[in-house]
Amino acid sequence: MSEDKEQKTPESSIEQKAETKTTENIVENTVEQNEVPIETTPEESTQEIVEATVETDVLEEIDDSNAEDAEDIDTVKRHDIPMPDYHEMSMENLVGELQRLVKNEKVQAIRKHVDTIKDEFNQKFDEFLEEKKEEFTSNGGNEIDFRYNSVDKRQFNEVYNEYRDKRNQHYKSLEKSHKENLAYRLDLIEQLKALVNVEEDINTTYNNFKDIQAKWRHAGPIPKANYNNVWKTYHHHIEIFYDFLNINRELRDLDFKHNLEEKGKIVARAEELAVEPDLNRAFRELQVLHKIWKEDLGPVSKDHREDIWDRFSAATKIIHERRQDYFKNLDKIKDENLKRKNAIIEEINGISEKISTNHGTLQQQIKKIEELREAFFNAGQVPQKVNSKTWNSFKGAVRKFNHNKNAFYKNLKKDQQDNLDKKRALLDVAISLKESEDWDAATSEMKRIQGEWKKVGHVPRKYSDKLWKDFKNACNHYFDRLNALKNDAFKEEEDNYKQKEACIERLKSFELTGKQDKDLASIKKFTEEWKTFGRVPFKKKNINQKFDKIIDALFLKMGVSKQESELLKYGNKIQQLSNDDNQERAIQNERAFIRKKIDESKTEIRQLENNLEFFSNASENNPLVQDVIKRVNQHKESLDAWKAKLKKLNILKNNLNKEVEETENSSEEE
Repeated sequence: MSEDKEQKTPESSIEQKAETKTTENIVENTVEQNEVPIETTPEESTQEIVEATVETDVLEEIDDSNAEDAEDIDTVKRHDIPMPDYHEMSMENLVGELQRLVKNEKVQAIRKHVDTIKDEFNQKFDEFLEEKKEEFTSNGGNEIDFRYNSVDKRQFNEVYNEYRDKRNQHYKSLEKSHKENLAYRLDLIEQLKALVNVEEDINTTYNNFKDIQAKWRHAGPIPKANYNNVWKTYHHHIEIFYDFLNINRELRDLDFKHNLEEKGKIVARAEELAVEPDLNRAFRELQVLHKIWKEDLGPVSKDHREDIWDRFSAATKIIHERRQDYFKNLDKIKDENLKRKNAIIEEINGISEKISTNHGTLQQQIKKIEELREAFFNAGQVPQKVNSKTWNSFKGAVRKFNHNKNAFYKNLKKDQQDNLDKKRALLDVAISLKESEDWDAATSEMKRIQGEWKKVGHVPRKYSDKLWKDFKNACNHYFDRLNALKNDAFKEEEDNYKQKEACIERLKSFELTGKQDKDLASIKKFTEEWKTFGRVPFKKKNINQKFDKIIDALFLKMGVSKQESELLKYGNKIQQLSNDDNQERAIQNERAFIRKKIDESKTEIRQLENNLEFFSNASENNPLVQDVIKRVNQHKESLDAWKAKLKKLNILKNNLNKEVEETENSSEEE
């Protein structure tokens, strides 16, 4: 907003002027309208009107947004909450997105998001319900008896009701504080008006003025409807006070100088934002700059007033025009989306008019319709003015296809009878297997018939529930017996765990003799014994880590380095591989695992060394630098250990290859 002009009336007429401009009838336009008229040509006048309209539009948009933010400072956060394309989301994803917003964001900052999600969900649910109704009637049901219990709909209603309750509770508590803050601000205006009539030292009056300004800045939010009018009234009386302050120009000029410096900073930042790539970020920050200009700063001297405002206005106009261009391009994208959606609707209508009379072909058409539906939802947003029309056309096309499809399947009673025979046969198999002791074969067959059951189509409704119940009971009976058998295996794992616990206790009491060969042999016996115990329950497998830690501690006491200890322990692994029934496959898998670990170690080292470059100017005593260096060294040690293991593995592989060659040569000689 342009700076209010300096009052030209003498100081003696200030009181009279204040009486003619009352608090109730102040109307202050966003763009200055009390300038002295200047003669212009018709062309210049038209251009000025266009520019003034553009400027007024953007400033009004900024004022409205700032008024909304001022009502509740938490609504500012709505600018930072991403607005995904909810049109592309499924009902389940829409419910999840609504839950996330209600749980993590301020309820007053997500109104537009929630309203958009609600519209999209209702549209998708209506279509889904139509499909289910068509399916119900096609199976012989009466439309008046149709009922459908949707989990997605129930969850959506629960979350939306939670949002609505939070929102109502928030605004109810906010209403009282808004009224109190409004009354407080109006009282500050009255105190400001009284300053020009008080008879006291001008310095005291000026200090009281500054105190009122400070209180105003911290007075709290007021209703949006009152925001602009209250601010304009306040600003008007600020202007009157500055006219009154003419009697002490030194104080006024100091304020003018301060305001000019601060507004210069704002203009400089606005000019930077004019070339900011992120338009949404630029416009949001521009709103903040206008808010500071309008609320926190007073006028500047007349000599600088027009120049400083013109610069600010010019930068604002540039950002606005760039934003307008962006939305024009967005409109083009929506028009292209509309063309794609209309083409999809036409294709669905084409298929609906040529419904196949062959089951296999009709299934292909159903699949094609699903693909077209998915393509429709992924095609993006269309212009708002045709959104409902496009959606209704899409629903009508899909509904027409479903109607024709269901009409075809009404005549497929024979297929349903065949499906009934298939499911009865599968039920007979399930009953015959439920007491089987041949666990491997029976389990495989049970899983197979369960998969087959899912593939079989619909059966007559009067048989479906009982048939499914009998089949499920037979399967459950068998798998309950199988689980009981697994529980016996769990008992064996518990016994293994107890044996390992006892081994650890003996290992804890083991004392080194100081003779490395002898001590290594003793430790090897412990590890060999450990391998004989078998598996333990999954939740207790950390006992293996305890064993490894004790072994590592013993190696450390013996003066064996970590890398050496790893290689010593790896010798046991090498022995296992050499005794494996399928040596070649076991070695191949182990080599792939080690190479993966080597690559991971190299990646970690490279990443950490890159991170060190960010501390190029930091001292090596910096804790962060020391931590990174420590981690680099740890990964390098680990890398060396993995490379040494790979070397041992390669030696094993080479030895095995030699044995194979010698065996083959021996066979040839014979």
